[in-house]
Amino acid sequence: MEDSGIGKQQLAEHFGPTVAELVDGVSKLDRLSFDSGVQAQAENFRKMLLAMARDVRVILIKLSDRLHNMRTLSAVDRDRQRRIARETLEIYAPIAHRLGLNEIYRELQDQSLAYLYPLRYEVLKKALGTARGSRREVLGRIHEAVEKQLAASRVKAEVHGREKTTYGIYRKMVEKHLSFSEVLDIYGFRIIVHAVPDCYLAMGALHGLYKPVPGKFKDYIAIPKVNGYQSLHTTLIGPYGTPVEFQIRTHEMNRVAESGVAAHWLYKEDDASLSELQSRTHQWLQSLIEIQKQTGDSTEFLENIKVDLFPEKVYVFTPKGKIVSLPRRATPVDFAYAIHTDVGNRCVAARVNGEIQPLRTELRNGDVVEIVTGPVARPNPAWVGFVRTGKARAEVRHFLRTTKRQESVELGARLFAQAAAQLSLAPQDVTAERWEALAREAHAGDRDELLADIGLGRRLAAVVARQIALLAAREAPPAEGEPARPAAITSATPVVVRGTEGMALQIANCCNPIPGDAIVGHMRRDLGLVVHQLECRHAQRARRADPERWIDLQWAEDLAGMYDVNLEVRVVNERGVLGRAAAAIAEAESNILNVHIEDEGANATAIHFKIQVQDRRHLARVVRSIRHIKQVQRVSRLKSGRAQSSEDS
Repeated sequence: MEDSGIGKQQLAEHFGPTVAELVDGVSKLDRLSFDSGVQAQAENFRKMLLAMARDVRVILIKLSDRLHNMRTLSAVDRDRQRRIARETLEIYAPIAHRLGLNEIYRELQDQSLAYLYPLRYEVLKKALGTARGSRREVLGRIHEAVEKQLAASRVKAEVHGREKTTYGIYRKMVEKHLSFSEVLDIYGFRIIVHAVPDCYLAMGALHGLYKPVPGKFKDYIAIPKVNGYQSLHTTLIGPYGTPVEFQIRTHEMNRVAESGVAAHWLYKEDDASLSELQSRTHQWLQSLIEIQKQTGDSTEFLENIKVDLFPEKVYVFTPKGKIVSLPRRATPVDFAYAIHTDVGNRCVAARVNGEIQPLRTELRNGDVVEIVTGPVARPNPAWVGFVRTGKARAEVRHFLRTTKRQESVELGARLFAQAAAQLSLAPQDVTAERWEALAREAHAGDRDELLADIGLGRRLAAVVARQIALLAAREAPPAEGEPARPAAITSATPVVVRGTEGMALQIANCCNPIPGDAIVGHMRRDLGLVVHQLECRHAQRARRADPERWIDLQWAEDLAGMYDVNLEVRVVNERGVLGRAAAAIAEAESNILNVHIEDEGANATAIHFKIQVQDRRHLARVVRSIRHIKQVQRVSRLKSGRAQSSEDS
């Protein structure tokens, strides 16, 4: 449509709504403006994939179009050749593989290599031709021996020789740092039988003929690939020590392997009518829509989809034996989100093969994975750095975006209320209309966006409150003889810290305040409110330099949660003293996060504990428990870079 000037409605009138939808799905966007070519391309790709989720024929048309483009790419300039070839290799070839369209997949890869690296492609192609001639006799002998062995085993089969693609050889050379002469398994054989039991009989016959290479047997019949591909793969040592790969499959498996989802797509919406392959493809297409819903922009969507298109897979099991397919190097977090979004969001730990493992552990084929969840657990921002699936990355980012915004809005509302009280703004002065007017002036979306900016430290509550006061004064000037609205700062009411502010509130690492300490808050841009002890030297110095960004705080009465405290315990260095100190901390119901020991000589040692407590009363109980140990000389809380004696704390 972008080339012809004919609209979707005209197409529908001439060819029907189905054809119009298909053409629209593969058409580029021409009515919107984008910041860059990358964003425009990502938006086109997003539109195409979402159309494909409704009807897979969209991607079949697009892949056919791209294949034709690659076959005629010599007609365009060198820069466009490289750009289109790279895009084909990174996006369209993996989609073809994901849908099981292997013939198109292989040709797209070879054509891309030819335009990305023309000299390398020509050299490899020439080397392949030479090798084909020199190995013809060996391959003929293997072909004849295999047919005789299968006939002797009463297995009816067709035996076809096949050659690795030029791109497949090139990738193996690059990934394994091999020269062409070192890539031995360039040739292989495909054995096609009538039924699944014959596949295993044929494999047994082949293993009786030539020795198998350990670790090179893969059963994709019992555990099919995510695109529906099924075959037995085995590599055998043939004559003269040449490794030869064999693929053993039925006629139906061969049809699916070559044509994939296009082999028998029924174009029906009823899931019950779909074959297993179609059902898996349908689920993947629907997952694209889920990722789109959780993703802010097209570029991020494209990034997430590229991850899911990566063809290397691992197959792991749930405790009940269900198979879950994940990308290579996937983690338990990816597994959790593959099971259900809520399982991923509440994941706290994972058991891999019955043993607790870190959440960043890379899963391997055959692992049995069990996810441990917590009722108040939430995604960790660090997960984005190691998850491998597009779904997991999109879900984590979506949760962090929405949750942080909600928490920031709530904190911003409290900070604004304090600033409004300081300016003696009455509730009737802070109207929805004035919020809207201020949002327009500040180029913000709405009131919540302004409050979120306050909570994240991007705007100062006092400044926003003054702007509201100015709007109120401008709209309703005082009557003659009436005093002006008070704008002076009144006595400040501290903002209450409840400990439930989440990511909108940070506890300063320099002084680690806990409930019961006198506290003050620093509005850090994009970090929100950072809580310091009132006597923290870093806070005092920074407050003198920029007083506008500091506000008074106080702890709420009904606090929940645990807070970090650094303790220094000076002891006589005797056997078992560390264990007794740790036991004393545990008896006082505190958790130890970190231990560091410094030998001070003269039989004296300083043990630094980082522990968690509920408040100052809990800390005092921990200190008393430690001081009952006879080897303990002194217990100090480290505050603002100095030790405070246990009597003061």
